[in-house]
Amino acid sequence: MSEAGVPRESAATMLDVQALIDKKDEIEAQIKAYYDVLEDQKGVGMDAPLIDREGYPRADVDIYQVRTARHNIVCLQNDHKAIMKEIEEALHNLHAREKEKRNKDDAEAQAEACLQNLPESFAKIDAVTPGSPANLSGLQVGDEIVAFGSVNASNFQTLQNIASVVQHSEGKPLSITVVRDNKSVNISLTPQRWSGKGLLGCNIIPLKR
Repeated sequence: MSEAGVPRESAATMLDVQALIDKKDEIEAQIKAYYDVLEDQKGVGMDAPLIDREGYPRADVDIYQVRTARHNIVCLQNDHKAIMKEIEEALHNLHAREKEKRNKDDAEAQAEACLQNLPESFAKIDAVTPGSPANLSGLQVGDEIVAFGSVNASNFQTLQNIASVVQHSEGKPLSITVVRDNKSVNISLTPQRWSGKGLLGCNIIPLKR
């Protein structure tokens, strides 16, 4: 716990910072009060000697009061230094958390904007066979198809639309756009004969809207 009763680890709100500042002001007021005591004692300050030229205690000042004031000033100055460090740390933590929150809010807003701007998907990759043309092109299970050659959400009716495009594109690269992890990904897939069934080696299912 700090002297102001605020845990350093949680000093991350304006109320915490204000509590530390109030404590700092209190310490500064106490230091001033003790300096006023020294001023009243012939203005001895922190360094003036308390013995006369002959080595005897000065009779014109209250030596006990001066020594007490000087001791308390030294202690309070150390406390003041410590609490100023706490205030600095508290402000740093406060600003760091505010910056982190702003960055998080900005990232969420950007992600939401990206989602809103993504084109509509109409089908989904349900399975991909290892070593197949689909697998070698980079298609993955879970990819949502936005465009498959000339087929898109506006003209897609049944899976026969995709099958027709595949049959007419054997040996030719097809441009496919999918949504993966909330991002649009472009893939080049060439339908062709391979050791497995069909020309793609993947299973596509229509999305229910």
